[in-house]
Amino acid sequence: MSKRLHLFQGYGIELEYMIVDRDTLDVKPIADELLKEVLGQYGEEFANGSVSWSNELVLHVIELKCTTPTPDLVQLEADLHRNILEVNDRLKKFNARLMPTAAHPWMNPRKETFLWPHGNSEIYEKYNELFDCQGHGWSNLQSIHLNLPFYDDEEFAKLHTAARLILPIIPGLTASSPILDGAYTEYHDKRMVYYKNNQKRFESITGKVVPERVTSKHQYHKVIYDRILKQIKPFDPADILEPVWVNSRGIIARFDRGSIEIRIMDIQECPKSDLAIAALVINSIKLFAQGKMTDFHEQQIWEVDPLYEILKKCIRNSSDTTITNTEYLKTLGMSETSASVVDVWKHLLTQCAKHYSTEMNHWIDPLNQLFERGSLAKGILEVANGQYGKENLKLIYQELSQNLEENKLFEPCDKSILL
Repeated sequence: MSKRLHLFQGYGIELEYMIVDRDTLDVKPIADELLKEVLGQYGEEFANGSVSWSNELVLHVIELKCTTPTPDLVQLEADLHRNILEVNDRLKKFNARLMPTAAHPWMNPRKETFLWPHGNSEIYEKYNELFDCQGHGWSNLQSIHLNLPFYDDEEFAKLHTAARLILPIIPGLTASSPILDGAYTEYHDKRMVYYKNNQKRFESITGKVVPERVTSKHQYHKVIYDRILKQIKPFDPADILEPVWVNSRGIIARFDRGSIEIRIMDIQECPKSDLAIAALVINSIKLFAQGKMTDFHEQQIWEVDPLYEILKKCIRNSSDTTITNTEYLKTLGMSETSASVVDVWKHLLTQCAKHYSTEMNHWIDPLNQLFERGSLAKGILEVANGQYGKENLKLIYQELSQNLEENKLFEPCDKSILL
C-alpha cells in the first residue's frame, strides 16, 4: 500500500490462478508470454486500470490484484471478473485458460515446474537453492492475499491482535486443495500443510503460522525479523533475501507500507466467493479491533499454541471441523462448549451484519450459500465421490473453470459432472 491509510479505509487483494491448456487442463507455463502480449515485451506487471496482472514464482501462475487499495469490494468483484474474462480471451491464442482452486489435482511438479526467468530471477534462484522449489509446496499453490492497513503502532496492535484471533478458523471456509497427484491427500487444505512445512529448515521463517503476540514495530523486529535474519544470514552472504518479505507467517506485517497481509486463504472458484469470504474476514476482524465483541486485553492474552491447535484441525477438516476450545468460543462471543466452524462463522456473520450492514448486505446470500455447501474442498470431494481418475477430475475442474468464467459458486449437488 503506497499511501498510509487508517484502519479499514481500504484493502489490497491479490488472487493467484493457474494457466492450463484449454483441452487437457494440464498446466501451461506461459505467464511471461501472456504479459508480453499486453506489455509488448517481457515484464512483470501490467496495470489494467483498477486491476493489475503480475507474475509469480512459477510460469503457469498469474496474479490478479487491485492496482491500489480500495474500500469497495463489490466493485472489485466486478473488476476482477472483467479481468478474468479478458485474460481468458488473451489466452485463447495459446489454447489456454485460467483454472481456479489452490492446487492442480494431477500436476507433476518435478517435471512441470518452470520458474520465472526474467527480471529479479536471482531471488527465485536463491529460494530454489535453499528450499527446492520443484515440489508441490512451491509450484502448486494458489492463494488469495488480503492486505489490511494500519497507520501507527496503536492501530497495528489492534489490527494484528484481532487478525491473529480470527486466523485459525479461516481455512474452515477457504480450503480448496484436497487433491494432489490424482489422490485425496487426507487434508481439505493441503496447501496449508505445505505452507507450514516449506521452510522448516529455518523454523523462524514460518513459526507455527499463527504469529507471535507482538504489538509494535520494535517488538516485531526483535521477536520475528531479527530471528529470521540470524538464521538465514549464513546461507545468504550476498543479502539477496530480506527478512521483511522472507517472513511467512499466516499474517505478516509490512511496516514499510503500513499493512498486514493475511496469507492462509486458498483461492476459491470465482471472485464472488473470494470477495464474500474476504468481506466476512475483514469485518470479523473489525468487530474485535473496534471492541464490539470483547476488549483488547482478552484478545491479546491468547498464546500461539492454542490458536495453532484450532488452525491444524481446520486445515485437515475445513467446514467439518468442530471447535471444542470453550475459552476460544467465549472470546468470540459464543456460550456453547463446542461448535462447528460453520456455526462460528454464522455467528460472526450475524454480528457483522448487525454492526456493518452497509459493508455486508451484498455478501449475505453468497455466504449463506457457502455455509450450506461447506468449503470448496468439501464440495470437490463430494462430487468426486472417491473417484480420482484423471478423466473424472478433468470433468470436475472443467466445471470449476467454467464457474470462474461465469463468476458462479460451485454446486456439488450437480451430479451430472461425474462420469
